[in-house]
Amino acid sequence: MVLVFGSHVDGPLVSYAPGLAQDLSGRGYTVSGASQHLCFIAHLDRWMRDQRLTVADLTDSVLDGYLAERRGAGYVNYRSRRALRPLLAYLGPLGVLPPAPPVVLDPVAAVLERYRRFLLLERGLTAPTERGYVDAVRPFLAERAGPAGLDLAGLTAAEVTGFVVAACPRRAVGSAKMIVTALRSLLGWLHLDGQLPVSLVDAVPSVAGWRLTGLPRGLEPEQLRRLLASCDRRRVRGRRDYAIMLMLSRLGLRAGEVAGLGLDDIDWRDGEIIVRGKGNRAEGLPLPVDVGAAVAGYLRRGRPTTAQGRSVFVRVKAPHRELTSAAVSSVVSDSAQRAGLGPIRAHRLRHTAATVMLRAGSPLAEVGQVLDTDRC
Repeated sequence: MVLVFGSHVDGPLVSYAPGLAQDLSGRGYTVSGASQHLCFIAHLDRWMRDQRLTVADLTDSVLDGYLAERRGAGYVNYRSRRALRPLLAYLGPLGVLPPAPPVVLDPVAAVLERYRRFLLLERGLTAPTERGYVDAVRPFLAERAGPAGLDLAGLTAAEVTGFVVAACPRRAVGSAKMIVTALRSLLGWLHLDGQLPVSLVDAVPSVAGWRLTGLPRGLEPEQLRRLLASCDRRRVRGRRDYAIMLMLSRLGLRAGEVAGLGLDDIDWRDGEIIVRGKGNRAEGLPLPVDVGAAVAGYLRRGRPTTAQGRSVFVRVKAPHRELTSAAVSSVVSDSAQRAGLGPIRAHRLRHTAATVMLRAGSPLAEVGQVLDTDRC
């Protein structure tokens, strides 16, 4: 029996509990957080002992059975597969878990997996953009699936056009254009890959994109001030969120560009940052003094020492891994709610940067160069 963070472990996990506790501390878990997690592990350990299971028996179905019993017993915390991630991440490299069963993909999933690799490796798309393309064309391929597999050889131009006509009318212009763009990309790849005898790219109709509302408006100076003031810079989260929103509103970056910023992308001596986009494309932008000061303040008194990887902005709660573009967008929307500004998305700050530049007398060409629409 071992006592780890106040929890007794004396079953199949007894030899792994001390190492797991050390691993949790290394990932930035507080003593309280690690203690709660080890209490959960002790419960799993007792269940495994009662079931006469070893670590080598922890298949997906066994773990699902344990979680189902835990939920049935009335537990309200640590009752989903997410609770098991730290344990599985620790045990995985040790080679003690049962081998994962081979993944058998259905015909649609198999084609989408190959298309996904093409987008990432050949086209150089970012992961979020790739996911958008794959999600957009999945219904199209699903319509071609049948008992005999995926019928692509018999695909006609009329079927391509019919799918777009049926799928797009009820969608916003941006969503419809995404479907059209992704479908053209897929059809081009299917032809190059030999799965389509002829190219059907030209069969994809265009989407009318008339908009009478004008360009999206940036925030007014007072709105931006309130948004930034909503960040409590006495706290780690506030220092991080303040730096993120300054980068969005002063440099016109996208949420994905802020999420992807690495420590090695900042040249403090020359006052420049490197923004990385499609196809590993890298471009330098000047780093304003106020933005640099905010980022430096976060790095010195906010970014945890247990942060994983070289990303500038990481999660406040353990494990301290890099932020996603969705998390960056959440920073903006949460701050807007605190400031009483209603729903504001990260892209609104991009337009705020353009508005500020235009008001300062910058020519449109210069604004366009900073906001470079080809950048991801």
